[in-house]
Amino acid sequence: MTTHRELADPYQLRPESIEEPPRAWSAIALRIGPGIVLAGTIVGSGELVATTILGAEHGYSLLWLIIVSCVIKIVVQNEIGRYTIGTGETSLEAFDRIPGPRLGASWVVWTWFLSLAMSLIAVGAMLGSIGQVLNSVIPTIPITAWVWIINLGTVAILSVGRYEMIERVSMAMVAGFTVMTIGAAFVLSGNPEYFSWGAVAEGLSFRMPEGGFLSAISVVGLTGVGASELGIYPYWCLEKGYARFTGPRDDTPAWTRRARGWIRVLGFDVINSMVIYTFATIAFYLLGAGVLNGMAIVPRGAQMIEALSNMYTATLGEWSRYLFLGGAAAVLYSTVFAGTAARSRMLADWLGILKAYDKSNYGLRLRLQRWFVVVLLIVPSLYYMFFQEPVMMIKIAGAVEAAMLPIVGFSTIYLRYRHLPKSIAPKGWITLALWVTSALMAIMMGYSVFVRFAP
Repeated sequence: MTTHRELADPYQLRPESIEEPPRAWSAIALRIGPGIVLAGTIVGSGELVATTILGAEHGYSLLWLIIVSCVIKIVVQNEIGRYTIGTGETSLEAFDRIPGPRLGASWVVWTWFLSLAMSLIAVGAMLGSIGQVLNSVIPTIPITAWVWIINLGTVAILSVGRYEMIERVSMAMVAGFTVMTIGAAFVLSGNPEYFSWGAVAEGLSFRMPEGGFLSAISVVGLTGVGASELGIYPYWCLEKGYARFTGPRDDTPAWTRRARGWIRVLGFDVINSMVIYTFATIAFYLLGAGVLNGMAIVPRGAQMIEALSNMYTATLGEWSRYLFLGGAAAVLYSTVFAGTAARSRMLADWLGILKAYDKSNYGLRLRLQRWFVVVLLIVPSLYYMFFQEPVMMIKIAGAVEAAMLPIVGFSTIYLRYRHLPKSIAPKGWITLALWVTSALMAIMMGYSVFVRFAP
């Protein structure tokens, strides 16, 4: 039987949901969470696969790109979260306000839909990679069979899972493997065969790569918060309650005070998640640049996971192979798990924007989300059955993610000036950072196009 609590709509702002924001740092720390779920989405294909492969291909020379990719995009994440708290709108509802061509929804919403279809290629790569891990433990079950087994299990979990469960599962999976990987990177720093501080310093010299630029652009799209994660973040903020606690907008001093207080909590959440995935990303890159590049191993195809396991076995010893396999399965699954949960919400929202159903009917919205969970796992699985090349699949999805970043950035700028309540507008330096970040993302994409197509 469905209870009233289960049908409580987290997207509706009601006066009875108003709650004063915490002020003490200890109290704020207890109210973060959306960034943790986002980190669960991030620390997967981007960090474990794309980042380590970039290190394997280029050594330490692109360490600067990894750090820049993780840091520069958080200002967009913070500002789209600010907009959600101030308006109660989801990211797709906000993007639907962008002027330009429309076909039931704005061109930005349709661009997002196309990028989602392409980003599912990376989900297929992760499903196949988890299948590789499980096949190496139980080889009697083929990789493709494992992919469908994972599908069934994920559908069962997400069909009943609400935000709190997703937050707890993501936190556990990300924390475990991140700690192990940072530990392996720490051990690596004491091994002169694969590591030197001089090489690290050279990697911070801001040199553009001479070859393999698709890998570099893929990493910009997949490490840190990518375009998909920037779109996802407002949904987790809404389900956590930041906008509901602020209450319906009435522009009174009390509303402004609450909004600014919950925006402060959101800022802490953004920084916390950035620290987690940045340290994890740097650790993955150092392992790829030190161990895999030093051993002249570039992971490919069905042997990708076995090749990646050298990052652990070469630093911690052969005993750590199964430790790596378990951790790799957890971190890849966290991305599939949290990403599918988020995309199912966005697709249900997308249908509502197209007026295919009444979004105020939250029971129907939940049913649509559960159906979309099935679709969002079947389609990536079919992608994997067709390509069966996880590395190439992740690079393609990463390039699409990178192409969306400037669109998301400049859309956020438009919303900041035209639709964000002025009483909670960011300080001047934050607005400047938003412009600089969006411009940098556009320049990087323009450069990539020039390098690929210039005679």
